[in-house]
Amino acid sequence: MQVQVNSNHIEGSARLQEWVGSTVVDALQRFEDQLARVEIHVSDENAQKGGAADKRCQIEARLQGVAAISVSHKAESLELAVEGAAEKMLHALDHQIGKLNPAVESMGRVTAPVDEAPPEMVDAMLEEDFLENQEARGKE
Repeated sequence: MQVQVNSNHIEGSARLQEWVGSTVVDALQRFEDQLARVEIHVSDENAQKGGAADKRCQIEARLQGVAAISVSHKAESLELAVEGAAEKMLHALDHQIGKLNPAVESMGRVTAPVDEAPPEMVDAMLEEDFLENQEARGKE
């Protein structure tokens, strides 16, 4: 997975790039095999002026064979912005990959494996259990 960190109105030191990159990669580690590239943009929207929630982190992730996914998060500090965006990306990837996987069979019915007892026998066993339970409660 290729990781690129860009900064705007924030001093883009090697230490900052390493910290931001490792924070996001650690959060998205379980998707490492499916991600081709992750691009991270950190910025201070008010430049040198102060302000609430003026730090922003945008993460764009490219899954192999799928369109890019982009999320962003604003916070009071760069650390919170990066962690918030990484969390949002984690949820977005879970959702996207869940849509790509084959549909999960509904849990509406419980079916016995083919090599087990026939349905009539299973029903009889369930009925016996029910009747025993009723007897134990004193309800015949």
